[in-house]
Amino acid sequence: MSRIGYFLLYVTLGLVALFQVFPIVWLFLFSLKDNREIFAGNPFALPEQIKWENYLTVWEAGIGNYFFNSIWITLVAILLTLLFSSMAVFVITRMKWKLNKLVLGIFMIGLMIPIHSSLIPLFSMFLNVNLIDNPWSIVITYTAYNLPITIMILLGFYYTIPKEIEEAAIIDGASLHRLFFRIILPITTPVLSTTAIINMIYNWNEFVFVNTFISSDKYKTLTVGIQNFVGQYMTDWGAIGATLVISVLPILVAFFFFSNKIVEGISASAVKG
Repeated sequence: MSRIGYFLLYVTLGLVALFQVFPIVWLFLFSLKDNREIFAGNPFALPEQIKWENYLTVWEAGIGNYFFNSIWITLVAILLTLLFSSMAVFVITRMKWKLNKLVLGIFMIGLMIPIHSSLIPLFSMFLNVNLIDNPWSIVITYTAYNLPITIMILLGFYYTIPKEIEEAAIIDGASLHRLFFRIILPITTPVLSTTAIINMIYNWNEFVFVNTFISSDKYKTLTVGIQNFVGQYMTDWGAIGATLVISVLPILVAFFFFSNKIVEGISASAVKG
C-alpha cells in the first residue's frame, strides 16, 4: 500500500475513533453543567463553571449503594460462570465418555432460550425457595444464562491445547484436580479474560431480571437504580448526566485495561487444532 493509501486509512480510522469517543466526552461535559448551561448555552461548549458537586449529589442520594451492588453481583457471577464453564469444557473436550456430545448439545440449547420466556418459571422457582428479593437469585440467573456462550468461546481454545501437556503432568503424578487448577486454567487465561469482559458487559447492563426479582432498594443494581434516580431528579439534568457517567465508567475502564486480552482471546479461540 502506498503512503497516500496509509494516510487515507489513518485519517479514516481517526475519524471513526473521533465519532466513537465524542459521545462519551460530551456526556462527561454534560455532567459538569447546571440546568442553565444545558438549556440556555451551547450544548457543545465547555462548562463555564465545573459542577463536581453533581457527582457528590448523586452519590449521597444512593447511587453508591446501587454501584457497589452491581460490582459484587457482577464479579461473583463472572467467577462462578468462568469456573463452571471451564470445568464443563474440560470434561467435554479432554475426557472420553459416551454422553459428552449430548451434554454439550444441552448447553448449546441454552443459547436459543429467550430471556423473557424464562421470567415466569424463574420467578416461580425462586419464590418457592425464598430467593425473591434476594441478590443471590440474580447471581444464579446470570451464571446460568452466561454458561452457554462462555462454553462456546472456550471450546475452540481447549481443542488447541496439546494433550501431551496433560500426559506429562499425569506421568509426574498430578491428580485430576491439580491438572485442572494448576495447569489447564493458567493456560486458558487469555480466553478467560475475553469471556470475563463479555460476561461483565451483560451482567452490568442487565435490567429485566433485577427489575423482576428485586424490589428492595438496598439490593438493586445500577441499571434499575438509575431508573428510580432519574425519576427523582428529573429537573436536575447535570445530576442525571453524572449518574450516567458513573454507570458506564466500569465498562470503559475494563476495555481500556483488557482490550489486548480481548483480541488475543478471540483470536486464540477461533483456531481449532
